[in-house]
Amino acid sequence: MNSEPDTRPDLGVDLPPDLPPDLPPDLRYAAYARERLAGMSPAADPEAFTLAYHLLQLAYLLVTDLETRIHRPRGLTLPGFRLMFKLWLLGPTQPVRLAEISAMSRSAVTNAVNTLERGGLVERRPVPEDGRAVVVTLTAAGEAAVREAFAEQTRREREWFACLGPAEREQMTALLARILRVRPADLS
Repeated sequence: MNSEPDTRPDLGVDLPPDLPPDLPPDLRYAAYARERLAGMSPAADPEAFTLAYHLLQLAYLLVTDLETRIHRPRGLTLPGFRLMFKLWLLGPTQPVRLAEISAMSRSAVTNAVNTLERGGLVERRPVPEDGRAVVVTLTAAGEAAVREAFAEQTRREREWFACLGPAEREQMTALLARILRVRPADLS
């Protein structure tokens, strides 16, 4: 018998007995929720719930980590960095195109560009052939900032996914890409 005290967080509910003792509280909750959903009405799909829960939890933790450790200390947000990264790879790009490839609304792109422009990281330039259109481009300071942040983000991403081997990473990437490819048609 183990004489060590049980220091696992208590959720105040009965959890499935086969959970590893070192399971973090969020994963303990997910196991509990899956068990509860299996017996509730209306019928739920416990596998779909668990997959969505884990994917959302990972996304939230990853975004929070990258924002806190890398982007906020540099005066950036993750959405702002994402736009700068796209500009770094694509060169001058129209805001509507940035919205399409970023899964952001046009107003969110406009707000992010306004913030980045005030910080001297991007600038808007008119499109000569269309007097109403503009492209957004990185400034020299913006390019330096995105290069620096990207180097740090790459290092942190490696840490996050170090528990997966190359084949597992490839498989997970392919599965996520397939879900994104066949997403529900009613998304705007």
